[in-house]
Amino acid sequence: MNYLLAILLPPLSIFLAGRPILGIVTFLIWIPAILISGGLGHPMFILLAWFIIFERRNKDVAR
Repeated sequence: MNYLLAILLPPLSIFLAGRPILGIVTFLIWIPAILISGGLGHPMFILLAWFIIFERRNKDVAR
């Protein structure tokens, strides 16, 4: 579910993955990046969210 949310709203997905500060910082960078580049920077934020979700999932499995 969180991977689908990462495609639509990467900052919220990062926030829900347990990284609230990074989620807020990403949001503050994501909005201007979307407006200035016309959405071309969006895939970079999707990849960032996916890496954070994957890291969180691996950390939970290792415990």
